[in-house]
Amino acid sequence: MQCSSLITGTGAYIPTHIQRNNDFINSQFYESLRTPILIAPEITIQKFKDITGITERRYAAPHINTSDMAAAAGWQALINSGIDPETLDQIVVAHNFGDIFDGVSQSQNVPSLASKVKHILGIQQPNCIAYDVLVGCPGWLHAVIQSHAWFAAGMARKVLLIGAETLSRVVDASDRDSMIFGDGAGAVVMEYTATNTKPSGILGYCAQTHSTEEVNYINMGTCFNLDEKNTLFMKMKGRKVYEYALKHVPLAMKECLDKSNIPIADLKKIIIHQANEKMDEEIVQRFYKLYEAIAPSDVMPMCIQWLGNSSVATIPTLYHLIRTNQISGHEINPGDIILFASVGAGMNINAVCYRA
Repeated sequence: MQCSSLITGTGAYIPTHIQRNNDFINSQFYESLRTPILIAPEITIQKFKDITGITERRYAAPHINTSDMAAAAGWQALINSGIDPETLDQIVVAHNFGDIFDGVSQSQNVPSLASKVKHILGIQQPNCIAYDVLVGCPGWLHAVIQSHAWFAAGMARKVLLIGAETLSRVVDASDRDSMIFGDGAGAVVMEYTATNTKPSGILGYCAQTHSTEEVNYINMGTCFNLDEKNTLFMKMKGRKVYEYALKHVPLAMKECLDKSNIPIADLKKIIIHQANEKMDEEIVQRFYKLYEAIAPSDVMPMCIQWLGNSSVATIPTLYHLIRTNQISGHEINPGDIILFASVGAGMNINAVCYRA
């Protein structure tokens, strides 16, 4: 008999407003030097789709905030798990920008989103601690690793882990990269529970930070087409991020799998941060080449095509969609080996090997 860190429930909040690529047809995009891009918008949009795979993304309604989406996804995960919410030891919310009210540029991180979620859910147990994690797009996966460590230390047994973001409210509409991002929330309940079978749950992990010349690959900057110094928007050096991810993420994934003593042939699914379709596909190809193997055609489910990049929310949302049979051609069965991986601002990389 041993204890394992097991995901026992999942949930997601997918906003109802669909922002399609054609909705950007009248946009005037600018280069970082504030010079207008003279290419016709329809050509820019088509190139964007060819590279990222994105045809649409979801935006939160004006009256919905990040904490609202986080609470909705969290409640769904709690219902799915069947546990009493008052038995939770922790509520952890991974995000980057806190609550940003529609039309207001300032982000709100006081009180923490996790405290707001606990309030919205009506959980009264004071020993259920609530805190946030800010690690860029890998934040939710970082929270999974962190909770696994809490379990091993005997300091928690049930946690609610949420990733939520309203990126539509921090992007510069004159920046082509604004088309990548969407809003949403995903959540899981993870429990430290006894198992009679072979090792399950979290089998191993890898966490890295590269913050020398890479630290500002994703940062905050001014609007491309306005001389506005007091409002900052999320900015990304796309080519730098792409090259960094292809160089470092496959190696981190391999380190994680090797630490877990899992042969590459046993791997059933790779659930990777939905950042960019071509980048994710190349990461997986390079990962398999490290083992002199070829990636199976069905190893990497995706949802970026219709949800866009919702940062910390992409992995838990995708995992929930697969578990609830909402991703055609993909399923997760008991005993399946899954490799989670994410990369993002910092620059940070996390990978987790998990047996369902």
